[in-house]
Amino acid sequence: MASLAAGFAGVLALTALHETARRLRPADAPRMDVLGERGLRKLLGLADLPQPDGDTAYTATMLGDVLSNGLYYSLVGSSKHSLRRGLLLGAAAGVGGVVLPGPLGLGNGPSNRTPQTQAMTVAWYTVGGLVAGAVAQRLRKRNK
Repeated sequence: MASLAAGFAGVLALTALHETARRLRPADAPRMDVLGERGLRKLLGLADLPQPDGDTAYTATMLGDVLSNGLYYSLVGSSKHSLRRGLLLGAAAGVGGVVLPGPLGLGNGPSNRTPQTQAMTVAWYTVGGLVAGAVAQRLRKRNK
């Protein structure tokens, strides 16, 4: 349970960064929500299912992001190495967020538009991983 709590703390930090920056820096903030919506629409199209309206797609994407990223960040575990694992998991997710959308057919703009966009993408996922690792460490120490 500590790993799950840590994972969801990490995703809350990540989501807060994304949502705040997209409102404050619309020109170069990463738009992972746009990538998520594109992915959702692509999957629904492949399954020949109806496309949701914009609000429904956004909500479904946000829920999917919180769930999947929370589970991903929970991989930090609760060992003494959780902070290092968080750093590595977060950095890997950030690099993947920059590199993978184009080859997956989701476009490059939302996470790869400018060097600042790329840097923010990697940095924010790394922050999410570090938060998850720090929370896991704190919970581990508390449970001893």
